[in-house]
Amino acid sequence: MKAAARLSVLQREWDSVSREERNETLIFNRTLWTIFVTEATAEYSELPVELQNNIANLALFTFNRTLEMMGGAKPEALETMININKSLAAGLRGQKADV
Repeated sequence: MKAAARLSVLQREWDSVSREERNETLIFNRTLWTIFVTEATAEYSELPVELQNNIANLALFTFNRTLEMMGGAKPEALETMININKSLAAGLRGQKADV
């Protein structure tokens, strides 16, 4: 949830934060996704292959969107990443996402 919250703040305050601050938030999110996808798709992972593939695809989307955002995309483009993060966090807590 922390990553989704940080992305939401970034989206709201996009025009008032520096490029460095934007990138710091985006890199934080990317780092979490790197850790998550690495563990979820590791050889020792007990997750079903289909779920591993879905997580890997979400991670690829997130990595690509991160690069787009760092390249100057509009703040509205963060919405999908925010929703994915919220849904994932809720699912891991056994709750329904509120997106």
